[in-house]
Amino acid sequence: MTYTFKTNINCGGCIATVTPFMEKATGITSWAVDTNNPEKILTVETDCLNEAEVMAVVQEAGFQIEPKKKGLLGKLFG
Repeated sequence: MTYTFKTNINCGGCIATVTPFMEKATGITSWAVDTNNPEKILTVETDCLNEAEVMAVVQEAGFQIEPKKKGLLGKLFG
């Protein structure tokens, strides 16, 4: 499952801070933050975590996170 979120992870230092939390979370297979995007989009691939569980990992690291709202096509086909 792939999830996308808006965050306040906005620089290399922030990524360094959140990395240990993401790496210790069982079930996250990959993740990346687009710090060039104004919404600082975090994309997470996971085998078993739900959206709330991913959000809890990021919040534990001290960052704000919210689900990225899907557009009409995402709602219909996502």
